[in-house]
Amino acid sequence: MADGTSAADSDDSPVTRGEISSLLQTLEKNIAKQIRTELKPIKEQIETLTTSIQQVAKTADTALEAAITTHEEFKLWKTSEKWLKGKVMTLENRLKEHNLKLCGVPEKVEENQDLKLMLIDWLVQELNLGEGSSLQIDYAYHEGDLIIGGISSLIYAMSDEMDFKEAPKDMVFDMPFVRTSHYQHVLAMAFAVKEINENLQLLPNVTLGFHIQDTYMNERETYCGTIQLLSTKNKLIPNYKCDFQNNLIAVVGGAEAKTSLYIATVLSIYKIPQLTYGSASIMNESFSGLSMYRMVPDEAQQYKGILQLILHFRWTWIGLIAVDDERGERFVQALLPLFSQNGICVAFQHKILQVSMISYYFGMMKQGWKDYDIVMKSKANTVVLFGDTGSISYLRWGVKFSTQDYTTAKPKGKVYIMTTQMDFASYYYQRNWDNRILHGALSFMVHTNEPPGFHQFLQSRKPLRTGGRDLIREFWEQAFLCQFSDSLVEKGFNKNCTGEEKLESLPGDVFEMSMTGTSYSIYNAVWAVAHALHGLYASPYGHRKMENRKKYHLFSRPSWQLHHFLKRVSFNNSAGEKISFDTSGEVATGESCLPGFWKIMKEAEPFCCYGCKSCPEGKISDQKDLDECTRCRQDQYPNMGKNQCIPKYVTFLSHEEPLGITLVTFALSFSSIALLVLGVFIKHHSTPIVKANNRDLTYCLLICLLLCFLCALLFIGQPQLVSCPLQQTMFGMVFSVAISCVLAKTVMVVLAFLSIQPGSSLRKWVGKRVGNSIVISCSLFQAALCFAWLATSPSFPDVDMHSETKAVVLECNVGSVTMFYCVLGYMGFLAIVSFVVAFLSRKLPDSFNEAKFITFSLLVFCSVWISFVPTYLSTKGKSMVAVEIFSILASSAGLLGCIFAPKCYIIFLRPELNNREHLIRRKGK
Repeated sequence: MADGTSAADSDDSPVTRGEISSLLQTLEKNIAKQIRTELKPIKEQIETLTTSIQQVAKTADTALEAAITTHEEFKLWKTSEKWLKGKVMTLENRLKEHNLKLCGVPEKVEENQDLKLMLIDWLVQELNLGEGSSLQIDYAYHEGDLIIGGISSLIYAMSDEMDFKEAPKDMVFDMPFVRTSHYQHVLAMAFAVKEINENLQLLPNVTLGFHIQDTYMNERETYCGTIQLLSTKNKLIPNYKCDFQNNLIAVVGGAEAKTSLYIATVLSIYKIPQLTYGSASIMNESFSGLSMYRMVPDEAQQYKGILQLILHFRWTWIGLIAVDDERGERFVQALLPLFSQNGICVAFQHKILQVSMISYYFGMMKQGWKDYDIVMKSKANTVVLFGDTGSISYLRWGVKFSTQDYTTAKPKGKVYIMTTQMDFASYYYQRNWDNRILHGALSFMVHTNEPPGFHQFLQSRKPLRTGGRDLIREFWEQAFLCQFSDSLVEKGFNKNCTGEEKLESLPGDVFEMSMTGTSYSIYNAVWAVAHALHGLYASPYGHRKMENRKKYHLFSRPSWQLHHFLKRVSFNNSAGEKISFDTSGEVATGESCLPGFWKIMKEAEPFCCYGCKSCPEGKISDQKDLDECTRCRQDQYPNMGKNQCIPKYVTFLSHEEPLGITLVTFALSFSSIALLVLGVFIKHHSTPIVKANNRDLTYCLLICLLLCFLCALLFIGQPQLVSCPLQQTMFGMVFSVAISCVLAKTVMVVLAFLSIQPGSSLRKWVGKRVGNSIVISCSLFQAALCFAWLATSPSFPDVDMHSETKAVVLECNVGSVTMFYCVLGYMGFLAIVSFVVAFLSRKLPDSFNEAKFITFSLLVFCSVWISFVPTYLSTKGKSMVAVEIFSILASSAGLLGCIFAPKCYIIFLRPELNNREHLIRRKGK
C-alpha cells in the first residue's frame, strides 16, 4: 500500500510543479501589471516635467524650429485673433516695465505663418530667451533710494544634474511649485518697508526699496540670485551699475543654514550686512563676526528644549530622523550625548534625502517607502524630526505611498517633535493628501508678535491685472487652485481666478493670516536696517553726505559703514518689543519683557541687553519691562500668563464632591455592619461564643466601633465652631475606649488561663471587675488629655491659603499640635500594649480564645496608624482630612472584621460549634 502511494505521488509530481510554475508566472505578471499601472501617472508627470525642462533649455534656433514643427508648440501659439491680441497686450505690458514699445504689429491679426514667426522671434530676442537663459518669474521689486535685498525660499524647482562636460545652462521650468505659506515672508518685508517709508522722522528724504530673489531650493540659483542683487536690475553683470536707485545696503536671508552660507560667501566679499532668519549653526565657525546678524536664537537652545520636553513626558524610547547633510549630522551628534546622559534610548536613526535633481527623484521615492516602513514598524512612539522647509513635503510623500500599497507598514499614531526649521509648508498637489499622521505633532516655534495693521495689509493684497508670471499671480493660482485667463503657462486647474478671492479663506497650512515667527524675524530685520541707517544719517559722516548731495549721491556706498550702527542698534518695534543685537551678532532676547516676565541683566553686556524670565510661582508682572515681579495677595493666585491675579475659590471636603460622597458611603456602610453585628450578638446573647471573654466588653467594643465609624462624618463638611473641637476629641476618646476594651478582653483571656493552674492566687482577679477597671482607667487618662486640650488650645475653624495654588481651603486647625500628637501617641501606646499581650496569649488552649484574632486585628490597626503619620505630614489642604478619615475607617474596619467575622461565621454557618457540649469536649481534650 505504501509503495503504491509513493508511485502515485512520483507520477503526479511533474504535473504539480508545472502548475505551480504557471501560477507563479501568472502572479508575477499580475503584480508587474499592477505596479506599472500604479506608477504610470507618476512616471508620466516626471516625463512631462523632464520634457518641458529639456525643450525650453534648448538653443534659440531649436526652440524656434520646435515652435513651428511640433504639435504641442503649435497648439500653444494658437492662431485665433482673440488669443493673439491677448498675447500682444501681454507683451506690451511687459515692455512697459523696461520703458520699451512693441512696434510692427498690425491692427488686425491675420492667421498667417509670418505673424506667428514674428511673435516667437520677438519673445526670443526681446525677452532674452536665447541660449543659456530661462523664462523665470518676475520677482518682488520696489524702487527706492536704498535697496534692501531679500533671498526667499518660495519656489521649488528641480534641475538636471551637471556633469561638467558642457557649459551649464540656466534652470528652465514651466510649472513652478510654490510654497504658498512662505509668501507671507515676502509680504512681511513689503509691509516693513511700507511702514518705514511712511515714518517721516526715521529716514527723512530717503525712500527705502526692496529687491527679492528666490533660491529655487538650488545652490546654483542661490548664488545667481545673490549676484543679481549686486547687479543692475535685469542685468546679471556683477560690480556694474548704471543707475543710482539700486544701492544695495543689506540683505535679509536665508531660511536655511546652507542658504545663508551660500549668500554669505558672496556678501562677505563686499562687507554687505546679512540678516538671517533661519538657523545659522554651520556659519558660526566660518563666518563669525564678519557680516552676519542672526534674527533667531542659536540652534543649540532647541536641544535643551527637546530634552526637557522628552524628560517631562518620560519618553525614554524614541526615534531620530534628521536631514541628510552637515546640519543633520551636527544635530544628531549634539543630541545623542544628551539622550545618553539622561537615560533616553534611541530606537533608530535615519536620514531625510534632499532632492533637487530630476535623476534623484525616483531614488527619493524609493527611500521614502523605506523610511515610512522603518518609522511605522518601530516600537518607538516618539520621533524627533530635524529638517528644513521641504521636509514636511517629503514626509507626506511617505504617507501617500502607504495609501497606494507601496509599503507593507500600516500607519500608526506617533508623537512627532519638530524643530523650528521645519514648517507645515506643502505644495498644491498635496492639498488633499491625508495629513492626519501629523495631527498633534509638537513643534518648536520662533517667537512672534503681531504688528498693528499687518492683518489689514494682507487683506489688501490683490494680484496684478497685467499678464505674465508675476510672483503674486503664481502664488494666487496655486493657493486658490485656479488660473488666470491670460496666464502664459497652462496649469490644468478647473476654475478661473477672479483676483477677488479672500486670503482669509485659505487653510492655515496654505497661508497664515497671523504673522508667523519667520515673518516676524524678517520684519524686525528690515526695521533694524532702517534704524542703523538712521544712526548713520545722524552721524557726522551722514551729515557731510547731505551737504554734498548735489555732487555725490547720499549713501551711494554705505554698506560697510552700516556694521558699526547695526551692532549698536536698539529700538522698540511697532509691536512694542525691544530689538537689539548682542556682541555675537545674535538678536538679543531683550525685546520688551512682556507681562508675566521680568528683566534679567546679562553679565558683561550693556545695560540695554537683558533677558526675560518668567515670574516665579505666586508672582506676576502686569506691565512690560518690569525689574521684578510682585506677589499676589494671599487670597489670589497668578493666571497662566502670570500677568494677572485671580481670586481663589473656596473649597473644603464636601459631602457633594466625589471624594466626600465616597467617604460618607463607606462610613455609613461600616456603621450599618457594626450595628448589624451588635444586633446579632444581642439576639444570641445566651450562646457560649457571645458569653466567652466577657459579653459586656463585647457589647462595649461594638458600640465604640459604631461610634468610630460615625465620628468620621464630623470631618466631612464645612468646618464649624462646634464640629472642629469635637472632631479630634471624639476621635481620641472613642478609639481609646475601643482599644481599652480590646486590651481588657486580652487580659481576661490570660487571667482565665492562669487562674486554672493548681494553687493559683489569680482566681480572685477573674471576673468583670478587672475588665471594667482596665477600660475605665485607660479611658480616663485619655479623657484627661482631651479635656486639657479643649481647655488650653482647642481646634477651631481656619483658612489655609497656601496649600493649594488656586483655592482657599477651609479646615479645622488642631490648635495645639503637641496635644494632638499626645492623644494620638497615647492611643498608639494602648494599641501596642494590647498587641503584645494578645501575641503572647495567642496559643492558650481555649475553645473561644480571641487572642489570635485580636493579634491580627491590632496588627492591621497599628499598620494603618504608623503609615498615617508620614502620609499626614506630607499632604496639605483637604487631602489631610481625607487621609485621617481613611485611617479611622480602615483601622476600625480592621478591628471589626478580624475580631467579629470569625464569631459571625460560627453563629450563622457553624451553629453546631456554638454550644456548651462542644466547649466541654474541647476543654476535656
